[in-house]
This record gives sequence, C-alpha cells and structure tokens, in this order.
Amino acid sequence: MASEPAGVRPAAGGILSARVHGTAGSRGFTGRLLPRPLARLGLVPRLMMLYGLLLALALALVLFAVSQLFAGQLAHSLDNDLVEEIPEFSSAAGQRPAGESIGIFAQGYVQTHTLTRGTAVIIAVTGFPPAESTGALRGVPQIQAWLASPPATTTLATTTVDGQRYRLLGSPLVVGGRVDGVLIATASLAGLEAQLREALLLTGLEAGVALLITLIGTFLLLRRVLGTVDRVTVAARAINHDRLGVRLGYEGADDEVGRLARTFDEMLARIEQAFVAQRQLLSETSHQLRTPLTVIRGHLEVLRRGGYRDAAETEETVSLVLEELTHTVSLVDQLLLLGRALEPDSLDEEDVDLRSFMADLFEAARALAPRRWSLGAMPDAVVLVDRAKLRGALLNLVDNAVKATSPGDFIALDAHCGDQLVLAVSDGGRGIAPEDQVRLFERFARSGDGDVRGAGLGLAIVRAVAEAHGGTATLESNPGIGTVVRMILPRSRILAIGAVGEAAVGGQVVEAAPDAAPDAALRAGGRR
Repeated sequence: MASEPAGVRPAAGGILSARVHGTAGSRGFTGRLLPRPLARLGLVPRLMMLYGLLLALALALVLFAVSQLFAGQLAHSLDNDLVEEIPEFSSAAGQRPAGESIGIFAQGYVQTHTLTRGTAVIIAVTGFPPAESTGALRGVPQIQAWLASPPATTTLATTTVDGQRYRLLGSPLVVGGRVDGVLIATASLAGLEAQLREALLLTGLEAGVALLITLIGTFLLLRRVLGTVDRVTVAARAINHDRLGVRLGYEGADDEVGRLARTFDEMLARIEQAFVAQRQLLSETSHQLRTPLTVIRGHLEVLRRGGYRDAAETEETVSLVLEELTHTVSLVDQLLLLGRALEPDSLDEEDVDLRSFMADLFEAARALAPRRWSLGAMPDAVVLVDRAKLRGALLNLVDNAVKATSPGDFIALDAHCGDQLVLAVSDGGRGIAPEDQVRLFERFARSGDGDVRGAGLGLAIVRAVAEAHGGTATLESNPGIGTVVRMILPRSRILAIGAVGEAAVGGQVVEAAPDAAPDAALRAGGRR
C-alpha cells in the first residue's frame, strides 16, 4: 500500500478512539490510611489486593497503548486506500480514447471500477452530472460542500451518518492546468471498529488470564514465604522456660526463606543453650555460696548464744567468719569474671606488646608466693587481645600453680608465636590425677587432692577467655612431676613479629637452684 501523499492533511480529531476506565482511587493499603475493614485483613490479602490493583492498572495502560497503536495503524491503512483512488483514476483517465471527454469517461469508470467493501466513489466534472458508485453519500453536508466548491488540495475528514462513522476524501480534478471537478472517496469505519473491538477483546482476555495466573502464583509464593514467617511467630510465642526445645524443622530449599527458618532454629538452639547454662550456673553458684554462708551463720549463732563472754572464743569466731567472707568475696569476683568472659562480643581488644605484657605479669606473679619463678624467652610480637581478661585468666593459672606447689618448686611462664599464639604456665608441683584432668575445665570442679577452699572456677575462666578469643585451653599433668596449662589462640591474633622472632629475649630465672632447672623438669615431666 502506498504511503500518504504530500498535501494530504487529516482533519482535526482522531479516526478511532477507545477508552479504558481506571479503578477509582482508594486511601491506601498500609498503615493508618487503610479503611477499617481492610485493616483487619491479614497481610496476604492486603498484599494481594495491592499487587492486583497495581498489576491491573499496568495492564490497563498497556491495553490502552495497544488499542491506540492498533487503531492508528488501521486508520492509516484506510486513508492510504482512499488516497490510492486518486492515482488510479488519473492513470485510467490518461489512457481513455482520444476525443473522449473526462466527464463521459468518469461515468463509465465509476460503473466498471472495482471497489473494496464499504467504499464508494463520486466523480463530479464541471458541466456533467456527478458519477456515483453504489453506496455513495450524496446527502452528507461535507460532500455537498465539496461538490459545490472543490477543495484546493486533497483533504481527509470523518463524519457520522445514521450512527455510523465514515472516512471522507476530497481531491480536486485538475484538467488543463485548472480545477475542473472533484473526486470524492468514502469508506465506512464499521469494519475497522469491529476489528478494533475484536483485538481489544482478545487482548483483554489475554491480560485477564495473565492477571489471574500472576495472582495465583503470587498467592502461592506469599503463602509459602509468610507461612514460614507465621511459623516463626508461633514458635516464638510457644517458647518459655519450660519449652526451650521448640524448632521449626524446615526442610525446604536453601533460599532466603530456608535460611531464615534455619537461622531461627540456630538462634533457638543458642537461646536454649544459654538458658540451660544460666540455670546450671545459678544452681551451682547457689550451692557454692550456701556452704560459707551457712558456716558464717552457724558461728555467729554460737557466738550469740555464748554471750560474747569468752574473748578468745569470740576472736576465733570472728577470724573464721572473716575467712569465710573472704572466700565468698573471692568466689563472687571469680563468678563476675567468668560471666564477663562468657558474654558474646565482650572483648575489649587492643594491640598488646607481648614481651612487656608477659614481663608485667611475671612481676605480679612473683609477689604471690616464694617459688622458683622462671620467665621463658619472649618473642618480640604484637598481639590483638583483651589485655584485662587475658591477664586475669593467666593469673588464675598462676594462682592454681602456687596452690599446687611448695616453696622449693618451680613455676614458669612461657609464650610462643608460630602457627598459633601459645601462652603457658608450668609448675613442678604435685600434679593432677588422670581421672580428674578431664573435668577440671568445668565450673566448680576441683582435683581430689587440691585445695578444698578453692572455688573451682580458675580453669573454667581460662577456657572461657580462650574461647572468647577464638582459641582453646589444654591441660597436661603427671602426678608427682608437674603440670602445664596452655592457652592456644589463633594465628590471626598475632599482628606482627619482630626480627628476633623466636630468639630468647629477656629470659629470667628467679631463686632457681643450679641442679633443678625448670626446662629440664618440664622435659622430664607431664604438663597441664
């Protein structure tokens, strides 16, 4: 089909039009803007309504755009068909018999020319009656105007006759250089409008099916996602101090929903573990505190019944009470230290010079008791640790070593930087029986021949501090030979190692006998 020729100017207004009525606006779908009936709905219905409205609006806009594009293409095709009548008549008129006038030719042309359905032609030549094809619209005002006064250029217009819309074309007939008539072509728009309605109906049905399928898929997806969230809510409500074993037990895909469910189960496991540990700690603590408090109360009641008449007995009772109070305060202090060590993300990390740290610790340890103290070769290193917690843990090891040794025994402090950071406290004391070594890192655990006044928290604190730093603690011991306890921290705790590396730097031996070197004793004995 030929394109629209120059000089053709469509009349004002579109050829075809289609309207899509939008959904009336609402006050919103979330928060306080929701109407009360909608606010009472669950999250899935509200999300479905919002998603359905937005999707329907998007499909309506697409449908409107498609209808406008399709209508424009149909109208342009129809206009081209009408315009094609002009060159066809001109070509046929140029081949008419010699001497035959254009008016006579037009009469015969109209009768023999084949037109598409719904199309009609009127050719009016000055001095001849208008030649009309079947279905011509002589009574239309626009056609009457063109017949009375042919247009100067080819013109297109739209009109309505008996409720039916028509497209009109008027083009001047130029004979001998002057306008000598008019060619009018008309076409009914009923066929185009029927095609447009069919296209809109088909497109609308496809959009409706797509909307329905999308909403069903969205509902299934939301029910799966929010169903898991609802199970999380139900499980959270069901948890109390008597029901800590509640779990979702999700076995679906490893996607965002699956990771949420599994992470929730892991969180519940940590909560249960924390509750059990807290309950156990409270039980053990109350048991440990009950003994000294009972002793204190018993002595005070005896003292009160005696009327404080015997000064020696009163002094002895006060000394016993003060000793029990000192033990109780020490126990409370260790419990606080253990509690802080067990807190998640409780480390106050800083860069610590290992050599000076161990030297200061060694000086503090020497003041505890007269022993043969030894400070091993310290690597020139900077480590990332919690200085206070690490110092407290190592002093607990030193205190245990002091209690397990006599004035003639040695106690050694060592550090090693390699694949790991190892801090060790060794002694040449009485050692620990093999059956006691496994449980000594538990709270309130004591060795069979240990100090009965000890709280049994020292090694528990050491392990908690080591684990808070991402490491562990180990114990090795041989009865009658000695014990070594090591705190083993990961390599990431070592920030820098100096050029001296593992060379002996500043090793000290205090009050050491020539025939009892600490290193020889450690090689010969077990370690804790």
